[in-house]
Amino acid sequence: MSFENKTVLITGGSRGIGKAIALRLAKEGANTVIVGKTVEPNPKLEGTIYTAAEEIAKAGPGKVLPLQGDIRFEESIQHIVKTTVDTFGGIDILINNASAINLSPTEHTEPKRWDLMHGINVRGTFFMSQAAIPHLKKAHNPHILNLSPPLNMDPAWFAKHLAYTMSKYGMSMIVLGLAEEMRPHRIGVNALWPRTTIATAAVKNLLGGDFLMQRSRTPDIVADAAFHILQRPSFECTGNFFIDEEILKEQGITDFTHYAVNPDQKLMMDLFI
Repeated sequence: MSFENKTVLITGGSRGIGKAIALRLAKEGANTVIVGKTVEPNPKLEGTIYTAAEEIAKAGPGKVLPLQGDIRFEESIQHIVKTTVDTFGGIDILINNASAINLSPTEHTEPKRWDLMHGINVRGTFFMSQAAIPHLKKAHNPHILNLSPPLNMDPAWFAKHLAYTMSKYGMSMIVLGLAEEMRPHRIGVNALWPRTTIATAAVKNLLGGDFLMQRSRTPDIVADAAFHILQRPSFECTGNFFIDEEILKEQGITDFTHYAVNPDQKLMMDLFI
């Protein structure tokens, strides 16, 4: 198995894309650490870190460790990384998936929404990466993968939702800079983004309800793309802004119908595409 005995640390791993990646890599033998804030059932959100861990444990031979954490805070980050290393002996892959979204225009963006997005998306991603780097340096074929979009300075993306765009591009700028900084250490740092909207809680609860869910793909397409990226040699594969569909096409996959929530509906392109 290509991920046997590897340890994968995933933020925002209790549902959606994060859980899908954990399930995919667990099938390949990886030990997975899923970080999330949800420990009690919430009627608006699917599952908890513990129910997700049960599902992941059934997916493959690898072990799974659910950790409650909030990556806005240094103490939480240090606890997450230390517990991961103490449990599994190191970190091979870091998936910076945790993210907050709010598409309000500038006049309607509340400071607490700004702080949440930048605290999780930019600050959390930066300091999670910082904390993991000493352990990634010791790993064989180490990778950092951020779920963030290609950098595009088209003003249209800033005009629509300035605060959110800045926060997601902040994650992408981390990829751009960290890939070059970590090149001497052979740590691959890349970004992955979906071509279409993905059927997640954010899409259902914040963006477009069932209408948009029916025009989305499942998180499995992003998980399959991540699987192929993370197998690549880290010293060769770094500084890229990958799109899920393009990665799969490189693998000879051309039929994406089975990823559609409703194959009868026209797919909605994702933001920044």
